[in-house]
Amino acid sequence: MWCKFCNIETNEETCPVCGKPTSEDIPIEIYWCDSCKVPVIKQTTDNHKEDCPCCGRKMKYLAKDIRPVFPEERLLMELLLKKEPNTYAKSSVWASTGSRYYIDGKAKNIPGKVYTETDTEKIAEDIARYKETNTYEYFNIYAERFVEANRDRLNYLIDEATEFVRETAAKYKEENRIISFSGGKDSTVTADVVTKALSDPSLVHIFGNTTLEFPTTLEYAKRFRENHPHAIFQIAKNNEQEFLSMAKEIGPPARMMRWCCSMFKTGPITRVLNSMYRNQQVLTFYGIRKSESVSRSKYNRVEDSSESVKINKQTVAAPIFFWLDADIWLYILAEKIDFNDAYRLGYERVGCWLCPNNNTRDVFLANVYMPERAKEWREFLIEFAKNIGKPDPEEYIDSGAWKARQGGNGLPAAQDVKIKFTNCTTEEHAKIYKLSRPFDDELVGMFVPFGKLAPELGRKLLNETIVVEPRTNVPIMSIQPFKENDFEYAVKIRTMNVADHEALQRKAGYQVRKFNACHKCLKCESVCKSGAISIMGDYYYINPDKCVHCGMCVNQKILRGGCMMDKYLRTKD
Repeated sequence: MWCKFCNIETNEETCPVCGKPTSEDIPIEIYWCDSCKVPVIKQTTDNHKEDCPCCGRKMKYLAKDIRPVFPEERLLMELLLKKEPNTYAKSSVWASTGSRYYIDGKAKNIPGKVYTETDTEKIAEDIARYKETNTYEYFNIYAERFVEANRDRLNYLIDEATEFVRETAAKYKEENRIISFSGGKDSTVTADVVTKALSDPSLVHIFGNTTLEFPTTLEYAKRFRENHPHAIFQIAKNNEQEFLSMAKEIGPPARMMRWCCSMFKTGPITRVLNSMYRNQQVLTFYGIRKSESVSRSKYNRVEDSSESVKINKQTVAAPIFFWLDADIWLYILAEKIDFNDAYRLGYERVGCWLCPNNNTRDVFLANVYMPERAKEWREFLIEFAKNIGKPDPEEYIDSGAWKARQGGNGLPAAQDVKIKFTNCTTEEHAKIYKLSRPFDDELVGMFVPFGKLAPELGRKLLNETIVVEPRTNVPIMSIQPFKENDFEYAVKIRTMNVADHEALQRKAGYQVRKFNACHKCLKCESVCKSGAISIMGDYYYINPDKCVHCGMCVNQKILRGGCMMDKYLRTKD
């Protein structure tokens, strides 16, 4: 345990000095040995952290974290630095965050403007020209030396992660243990650690194919399946939606509005889990790491709360939660496991290739290695900028300003998330809501979460359905189609026999919003623990036999405004 306030190591969960909670991870630093020419991972509490474990000579501080630079990226670096190709082929080359490289322990930065001003076509041609003369000879020597210098660190990581996996897995049935596999380095290591810790090569691996994967990711996923023939490899993919069509309708994903995650990743994975496990709680091992971002640093190593887990029928556990990039690569190089070739090209992280969280360097790499896709995406974004009225579309896109957009300004679909209603003048606690399409059974079915639907209790001439409280059978809501001069289509909703009419009407409004604005993002399917909600084609269905009336799908804390489209399409007017 470690106290970040007092910078001391302790065995207690509370610091004996300041009394504040301690954390499980002990900070590490990266040192450099000029003699061995490799980075060495050291805990800050190590009294001999400046001593090289291999040669015993004094080392110097290098960085907070480090990753290897493979020959393919090294060649790219040489070209960007305007060096002769293979100038550093015999050097030990590493990198920390962004474009800070270390060549034989000496720092070398590549300015950000290089990535925006360099001719990517010319770079791609040069890479192809010198590909055959590029060599792994010296890289492999330094990789083996890196592993040897950090052997104690490697053993500690494996022992700690193995113990964590076994203790966590012991609480679940063997068949309910899953590995989330994305094709990135973290999920690769997680899969290997968990499989070995549990001595179970037949574990279920779920690969979320977002349709936005790097080509190398799909190639690697194929190799992984071939190399792990006993693993149960499930592919989760949304075959009903097309990314560019959806982006045209509701706008491209932005940093604060990544609708693609629920629609193309967690939603399809939820469907796989529902088909395999129905209502059973499962344990999913995934490759989340604390050091990846500020938001992930706030996660717990094991999460099962509905507000923290994206898919509510799973508990998630992170065996490599406290590992740094250096640890990940130490494991991969030591265990000699296959990995995604995108990392060889220079990508630090591998996910969706056009993610709005990508930086300038990522965009540059996409233009070098995926020029046709990158061009198509840029043209799409510029057209989007024109359609929403941006005065300088190209500047808006190329500057990255589009990534910071919020809401649905300029999009026709934004009108659908606005809940428009009038108060009924003839009945108390009744509101008349505007609909974007005709009243039908799909809308009525959306009120299953509130209770049992009882059309037999309603007035037949008015096509009225009564909703009764599931425990007491007391009527609490009336739903009926309505003709309203101001609205082409409308529904009248009246609440009754409840203490807080406004609260119930607000939640009823959420369901009206779903009916009007649903773009089948699949978030509702992920939220529902009982598996009652399903999107079938264009139809939103809640199974009354499965629904337990927990109210999660109409909970403001879980779904803001009752529908994710409220977040993605809301405007200020």
